[in-house]
Parts: sequence; structure tokens; C-alpha cells
Amino acid sequence: MRAFLASLAAAGAVLALTGAAPAPRAATGTVVVFSTEFQPLDVYTDPSGCNQLPSLAHVLANRTDGPVKVYGNPFCLGPSLTVQPGYGTHVPGGAGSFSA
Repeated sequence: MRAFLASLAAAGAVLALTGAAPAPRAATGTVVVFSTEFQPLDVYTDPSGCNQLPSLAHVLANRTDGPVKVYGNPFCLGPSLTVQPGYGTHVPGGAGSFSA
């Protein structure tokens, strides 16, 4: 029992010294998605998590302060394309998504 308490105290000391990893910072700004000339722009303000793109999405513009990843599926899984702040890209129509 004494050895268990000593190892528990040692583990607590290590955690206190190293600290927890900082949580990822959410992007601030907007992601703007153009679909067609007949629809208004889709604007995502301070996006976080996985966001499904509109079914007719054509172009994504990253107006945030961090990178945005674009995926070819609605689940933000698998290969992605990173769009840096101030840049844009064509996006897959139908079932794409992005995460910030």
C-alpha cells in the first residue's frame, strides 16, 4: 500500500511539472462558401469542429486566422487539403466538409 501511494504521488508530481497539453484554439473569423450565382454565400463565423459543406458548394474562402482542412466526405475523415488563412480552394460538391 505504501509503494502504491508513493508511485501515485510521483505520478502526480510529474503531471504537475509537465502540465496538461493546451487545448486547441478555435479559429476566429469566417469561412465563406460560394455555391451558385443563384444562392447567397454560406458564411461560417468562428467555425469549430466538423462542418458539412452545402450540396452545391463550389469554392471555399478561408477568412479565419488559422488553417482550414477540406475533406471529400461529410465526416471530416481521411485525406484533406489544408487552406491557409487568406486563401481559397475549389471544393468537392455533394458530400464534402471542412474543419477549422
